Amino acid sequence: MPARLIHRPSGRVARPIAVGGVIAGVVLATLAGSGAATAAPDGPGPRYAPGADGAGDPYFPLAGNGGYDVQHYDLDLDYTLPAPAPAPLEGQLTGVATIDLIATADLDRFNLDLRGLTVSSVVVDGKSMAFAHEGDELVVSPRPKLKAGQAASVVVSYGGTTTRPVDIEGELYGWVTTRDGAMVVSEPDGSSTWFPVSDHPTDKATYTFEITVPEGSVAVANGLLEGSETADGKTTWRWNAPDLMAAYLATATVGNFRLQQYTAPNGTPIIDAIDVTRQPNQYANLARTAEMLTLFEGLYGDYPFVSYGAIVDNDSVGYALETQTRSFFSGSAGLGTVAHELAHQWMGNQVSPGRWADIWLNEGWATYSEWLWTEHNGGLTAQARFDAVMTSASQAPWNTVLADPGPTGLFGTPVYTRGAALLHALRVKIGDDAFFDVAKEWVARFSGGTATTADFIALSEEISRQDLTSFFDVWAYQPPKPTSW
Repeated sequence: MPARLIHRPSGRVARPIAVGGVIAGVVLATLAGSGAATAAPDGPGPRYAPGADGAGDPYFPLAGNGGYDVQHYDLDLDYTLPAPAPAPLEGQLTGVATIDLIATADLDRFNLDLRGLTVSSVVVDGKSMAFAHEGDELVVSPRPKLKAGQAASVVVSYGGTTTRPVDIEGELYGWVTTRDGAMVVSEPDGSSTWFPVSDHPTDKATYTFEITVPEGSVAVANGLLEGSETADGKTTWRWNAPDLMAAYLATATVGNFRLQQYTAPNGTPIIDAIDVTRQPNQYANLARTAEMLTLFEGLYGDYPFVSYGAIVDNDSVGYALETQTRSFFSGSAGLGTVAHELAHQWMGNQVSPGRWADIWLNEGWATYSEWLWTEHNGGLTAQARFDAVMTSASQAPWNTVLADPGPTGLFGTPVYTRGAALLHALRVKIGDDAFFDVAKEWVARFSGGTATTADFIALSEEISRQDLTSFFDVWAYQPPKPTSW
């Protein structure tokens, strides 16, 4: 996501006890199991308990859940667009979410994240179950209870009025209702505004979508388009996303789109959805996607997903987002932003942050990829961009701890600009061969999963065979501008 240009310093300056794999292990163990039920180690049988009501992320304590691992979401959505103005900007969404999960603990109940919508029924393995909707948490009490390792199918029927939700910074996100449909962009925890979900990157899953909209509207989701059928004034669009995906990267955007499909030279199917009101100059830069794919595959490894493409909408949330396989652009798609969101498919989507404090690993890499693309395209070199950051009078990149920007600092200037500068400084310090080996190994080693700043430090030291403690201390854990490293 490109920077929102408004930074609100969080004041958080917490530093890790140490750098290296130990922190990553502690964080991932906390996120995966904080508060989750566990079987008694020496008892005669299961000891059932509630699953945790959050994944344990310090920034968003109730995002995600404990006690289970989602394998797949099948989302069957029916959406009615808002009436013309001056009627309220409100749509109507009805959904059936079938969630295939595996219990990771002995559970007498478990939670799903869902807000602003009403649940009418919950069925587990074919049987209706008791549930409670407490605030933004849907609490399900399966009977019989779930044993650790047991697979279960959870079907949630729900619906309600859609509006225009905002995130912790007051920015639009989630299911954002528009006159001609909806913009669906959910970073960091907005997926719960449109389906019941374990809404944290550490619980990735595969997805299928059936999205029914008024005839004439187009529903665009992740992955591959498997078909559409029209009957009785409605069209159902079917999409299949078989690659593991963090919930915030899922989309079901609805609008007056024209679909443009082709195959890139590397064999990747490209599906672009262009709002019919957009002029060619507002989406012309998408034509450079194939060239960008070639560049980034050379740097980071093979493109990791079954398809790619873009959504260019006529409405605006004020930013772009790297929705997996189908990047979203508000209004128009600038050349640098097209490169930025494509690079995220490796850096942020294939490898996602193990906790939201690690978001610089998404945005720093995507911003640095913009620098590399600009150099490839005959513009300023990455070194020149780095020099400009380091000599600028602006203090914006230097007022936040990069590896702990705070929940209201996720999309501030330091995460992007300082993150990219860190990567270039690392490249100069360890040399091109080691640096780009780190980039490729980062994607390969943590493919389909999550990783942390500590993981990145450990990998950089492993490949470079250098002690980088001081380097990462001044770049990632101290707020002032580095002067030596």
